Amino acid sequence: MPLHIPTPLVRSTPLSAHRSTDVWLKLESAQPAGSFKQRGMGAMVEEAVATGAERVVTSSGGNAGLAVAVCCREVGIPCVVVVPRRTGELMKARIAAEGADVRVHGEVWDDAHEHATELAADGGFLVHPFDHPAVWRGNATLVHEVAEAMPSPPGSVVVSVGGGGLLAGVLQGLRDVGWADVPVVAVETHGTASLAAALAAGRLVTLPDITSIALTLGAKTVAEEARVRSVEHGVRAVQVSDRAAVDALERFLFDHRVLVEPACGAALAVAYGDDELPGPVLVVVCLGAAATP
Repeated sequence: MPLHIPTPLVRSTPLSAHRSTDVWLKLESAQPAGSFKQRGMGAMVEEAVATGAERVVTSSGGNAGLAVAVCCREVGIPCVVVVPRRTGELMKARIAAEGADVRVHGEVWDDAHEHATELAADGGFLVHPFDHPAVWRGNATLVHEVAEAMPSPPGSVVVSVGGGGLLAGVLQGLRDVGWADVPVVAVETHGTASLAAALAAGRLVTLPDITSIALTLGAKTVAEEARVRSVEHGVRAVQVSDRAAVDALERFLFDHRVLVEPACGAALAVAYGDDELPGPVLVVVCLGAAATP
């Protein structure tokens, strides 16, 4: 049985009025762990169970770690979650409350992941937060649910991008349901734009640092699979400012009474913006667990 739940697909009246076309919201913030991460992390934890693993180790800026902790609690496997120092105290407390052993290492996620890899080498099942086929397969289920609910494909999909696990999963899901020709807009903040850098260079690029408040988008290098699939699909990569992401999440809170974090605000900034988006538009409302009033 999957370790994630089906999430609501709702029409946004304010965004539909703004866009003069139907805008649909896939509310992944409704997952028990507060984000889409529960899909891919759940698939990874299922693999850990299948291999007989006695301990799971993962790295995270916050949301993936919380999702792994929730899933490991569900199946009864202890887990270690390594987070960077920039992860907020509230998020660390939430992860610990699910029974995880929370450890802090380094300044950014990349540092934390290096340490998690070392810990897993000493007898643990390493759960990568975005760069693994099981993660993409799990995240693809989001699109499968949309296809069951919508009678016809959307005109475009808007999704935030960090390490690229969600994007790779969405692209896989679109192929799975026969919607491979649907345009996809992948949104990063200016200080986290590792996908845009990779697409521009034609290869993976490691950012010198993460300089955005959208810390849960903060992978200095995007997954190669996300880059390759983006090229194959013709994904349009755009960047927004931190200010635009925050303005969008505030507007979304007013419109829908749902509080999301700046990482999700990036996609919402495009939805609330003026760039042309073929309709109907599907916006993946991906994250809310790290949001604070």
